[in-house]
Amino acid sequence: MTTNAFIRFLIFTMILLVGSVISAWLPGQGRAASGVSVSSPDNRVEVKIELGNQIAYSVYYDGKQVLAPSPVSMTINDNVVLGRRPVLENAARTKVDKTINPPVREKRAVIVDKYNEVNLKFRGNFGLVFRVYNDGLAYRFYTGYRAPIKVRAEEARFNFPDNYQVYFPFTRGFHTSFESNYSYLPLKDIGQERFGFAPVVVEIPDGPRVAITDVAVDDYPGMFLTGSDQGQPGLMGKFAPYPLEEKLRDKSDRELEVTRAADYIAETRGGRQYPWRLIVLAEKDADLISTDIVYRLSPELELRDTSWIKPGKVAWDWWNANNIYGVDFRAGINTETYKYYIDFASKYGIEYIILDEGWSDPADLFKVNPEINLEELVRYGQQKNVGLILWCVWLTLDRQLDRALDYFQKIGVKGIKVDFMDRDDQKMVNFYRRCAAAAARRRLLVDFHGAHKPVGLRRAFPNILTKEGVLGLEYSKWSTQVTPDHDLMLPFLRMLAGPMDYTPGAMRNAQERQFRAVFDVPMSQGTRCHQLAMYVVYESPLQMLCDSPSAYMREPEIMDFLSKVPTVWDETRVLEAKIGDFAVVARKNGENWYLGAMTDWTPREFELKLDFLEPGKLWMADLWLDGPNAGRFASDFSHQSLKIASGETIKLKLAPGGGAVVRLIPAR
Repeated sequence: MTTNAFIRFLIFTMILLVGSVISAWLPGQGRAASGVSVSSPDNRVEVKIELGNQIAYSVYYDGKQVLAPSPVSMTINDNVVLGRRPVLENAARTKVDKTINPPVREKRAVIVDKYNEVNLKFRGNFGLVFRVYNDGLAYRFYTGYRAPIKVRAEEARFNFPDNYQVYFPFTRGFHTSFESNYSYLPLKDIGQERFGFAPVVVEIPDGPRVAITDVAVDDYPGMFLTGSDQGQPGLMGKFAPYPLEEKLRDKSDRELEVTRAADYIAETRGGRQYPWRLIVLAEKDADLISTDIVYRLSPELELRDTSWIKPGKVAWDWWNANNIYGVDFRAGINTETYKYYIDFASKYGIEYIILDEGWSDPADLFKVNPEINLEELVRYGQQKNVGLILWCVWLTLDRQLDRALDYFQKIGVKGIKVDFMDRDDQKMVNFYRRCAAAAARRRLLVDFHGAHKPVGLRRAFPNILTKEGVLGLEYSKWSTQVTPDHDLMLPFLRMLAGPMDYTPGAMRNAQERQFRAVFDVPMSQGTRCHQLAMYVVYESPLQMLCDSPSAYMREPEIMDFLSKVPTVWDETRVLEAKIGDFAVVARKNGENWYLGAMTDWTPREFELKLDFLEPGKLWMADLWLDGPNAGRFASDFSHQSLKIASGETIKLKLAPGGGAVVRLIPAR
C-alpha cells in the first residue's frame, strides 16, 4: 500500500468512527437511536438520554455524574407502555433566551428564562421534552391521541450514583395536609413502605444540591416520592389513584376521604402535555432560595387583566383566638371584634383582615353567624381601606361555588381562604384550578390552606397569592414541632416550590426550655426577631400578622417594621445560607432594601458587607436585633438607627433561635 493510499485509508476509517459516534448521540429517523444529549446554556449541566429497550436519562454537573441512568415511562389504557423499546422519529432542538415580568413579584421584577430544549417524538404518537437550564433540568411526556386515555402508571425515577443523604418529609398516606418536619437520612433508608411529598433535597458531597419536585400539574395527580425498588440508591414517583368513591371522615364536616380508588391515576384528554419532573441543581445552599425555576416552568398567564390583584399583609384572627383586650366589649367572633381588627389594620396600612372559621356555618356559607353583620363589616372596611378575606371549607365552597362567589363579589369581599383539601389526586387538583379560575372571574384573591405545595398554578392565576402546604406556626398552638431548626429547613425545601403561608408574627416568644403549647394563648419558639426576620426570608405575597392587634399596638417599634415591610420584591440576594442552620437574605422593593437573618438553636454572628447597596449614597439603617437577654427572655429586642454607606459592613449577633432585620432607606 502506498503512503497516499494509507493516508486515505486512515481518513476514511476516522470518518466512519466519528460518524458512528455522532449517530449514537444524534437522532436518526424511524429507528431507535442509542442516545441524545442536551446541555445547559453555560454547558455546566448535561443530560444524556439513552434510547434502547427503554428511555433513561442521566445528569452530569461540571462533568460529574449526579444522576445515574434513570428510566422513565408512562403506562396507558390496556397497559400500553410508552417508553418500552422506543423508536425515535424526530428530535427538534430549541434555544430560548427571554425575560418574564411577573404580575406578582415574589423574588424579582424580571425573571430571566434561558434554556436549551430537545423535543423527542417517538413512534406511537407520544414524546418527551427535556429542558435544561443553568440551574436545573426538567422533562415531561406528551401524547397526541384524539380520544381520552387512562394513565395507569407513570415511571419517574431519580437514581443516584451513591447512597447520599436526603432531606425528606414523610407522610402517612395520600390523604395529607402536606405538613411535616424534615428527616435527614440516607436514600436507601427511605424504603418502599414509606413515602413523602416534594420538594426534597439530596446532598452530593463535593457536588450540587439536587432538589426534586413537580411543576405544571393539571388534570393529573401530584407526585409523591418513595425509595427505589431496584436496589440502587434513588427515589421514584408515587401517584394517588383516581378517586371513585368518597365520604366524609367520621365526625368531620370537611375532610372528604377516598374510600374506593381506581386502578389508574388519571383519566384525561389524549392530546396534551403532562407535568414537568423537575431536578434543581444548586451549587450552594443559597441557590435553593434564590432560584425561580419553578415559576419559569409554570403554565403561562391566563388572565387578561391583573391590575386588580393587590398583594399585602393580613391581620389574622384564628391563631390568636380573637384575644383582644383593653376594650369595652366582649372579644370573640362578633362584629365589634372584627371592627377592632379593621381599625388596627387601617391604622398601620395593613391591607386585609381574615374572618377565619366561625363567621359562618362551615357547611353553609350563607348561614352567617348571628353575631356578625358581614355586609356592615365589608362597608366598614371599605371606609377604612381594608379588605375582607373569608375562610371557607373547600367542600362547602365547591358545592356553592358560583352562588357564593357571586355574593362575595357583590358585597365587596376581596378574597377567600380555602381550607382542608388535604389531597392532590387528579380530582382534587382539578378543584384547585376550578376554584382559582372562578375566583379570578370575580376578582377575588385566593389563599389555599390544607393544600399541596405550589405546582405552578399561581403563574396562570396570580390571584393565588399564597398557599399553605407547610408545617407552619399554627402547630405551636398544640405541639412542639415548630422549632427554629424546622424554620431553617423551609426556605430551602418547601419555599423552593413557591410562596408559603407559614403565618409569622408571634409576639409571645420562648426559648426551648420555656416553650409551652397553649392553644388559646399561643407562643412561638425562638426570639421576637426570629419572627420578624420571616417577613424578609419567607416569601408570601399575602403575608399574615398572626398575633392579636392588642399585642401589636403595645409595641410601636415592632409595628414600625411590620407596617412597612413589603410582601413583594424587585430583587433578591442570599448573602449567607446553610440548610437547617441559618439564612441571611437581602431583598429590594423600590429604592429600599430589607435584610433578614435567622438561625436555628445555635447562636451566631454575621459580619455582612453591604456591597449590594447603590454606591455613592448614604443609607439610613434601622436595625431590629435580638436583645442582650434574648437567650433567656426570647421577646427581648433592641431597635437601633444609624447611617451607613455601600460597601461598609454591619455585624449581627443572633441569640439561640434568633434573628435580625435591617431596613435600608436612601438618606435624604
